[in-house]
Amino acid sequence: MTVPAVAGEVRSSRLAHAWRRALPPLLGVLLTLLVWHWWSLSRGSESILAAFSPAASAHSLWQLVATGALLPHILVSVKRVLVGLLIGTLVGVPLGILLGTQAWLERATAPVLQLVRMISPLSWMPIAIMVFGIGDAPVYFLVGIATLFPMMLNTRSAIAQVDRKWLLAVRSLGANRWEQLRYVYLPAILTQVLTGFRLAVGLAWVVLVPAEMLGVSAGLGYYILDTRDRLAYGEMMAVILVIGVLGYAFDLTARLLVARWTPHLRT
Repeated sequence: MTVPAVAGEVRSSRLAHAWRRALPPLLGVLLTLLVWHWWSLSRGSESILAAFSPAASAHSLWQLVATGALLPHILVSVKRVLVGLLIGTLVGVPLGILLGTQAWLERATAPVLQLVRMISPLSWMPIAIMVFGIGDAPVYFLVGIATLFPMMLNTRSAIAQVDRKWLLAVRSLGANRWEQLRYVYLPAILTQVLTGFRLAVGLAWVVLVPAEMLGVSAGLGYYILDTRDRLAYGEMMAVILVIGVLGYAFDLTARLLVARWTPHLRT
């Protein structure tokens, strides 16, 4: 068999493999669109549900993209998510390390932390507005508190799984606390910290939208309320789709970061 023939067979095999992988997601999207279309027309083309149809939503989305009306709201929401994630990470990871390395502190704070963890982040909305006023600050607080616990708990769990023989080894070499943290703890907990980060990304995006429905004048959550008040239901559904796509993009980015920084998990 000649080299071009072999190369052609390899390309055909790769295309067939790629097609087999892509076919199930495509069928899932097609089935979803069909169910969505049937639901929107289930009460007739004159009902209010027809305004939520795929065709009406796609038309509204095209208009929003063409006019650029949605872009400022997207940028505001993305900024709020990133700031909230930064707050949750900067507080949650050090706190998780502290709890994992100081057993007495974990025992002292466990009841309070577990109690606070069980409270929905959205329950803090009235208090956040009273304390921080209206604007971005209460949204940052709500997203931050939603992302704090996944980061803290995953870090704490990772610290507990660190092999104590590693610590004994570096201590025998004269390592101080900072060197133990840098050369033993941080490399050992990276995988679970990144897993906690991915969970935090999902929670941040879920909490963001309802948080933006109160006391702000921009953002995707605010825009949903605006479309409701204007009875622009096609735009409302378009914004909901944009929220889903952006959330998927955030999760995909988190997965890529996990895959890039933990290559040993792929083997």
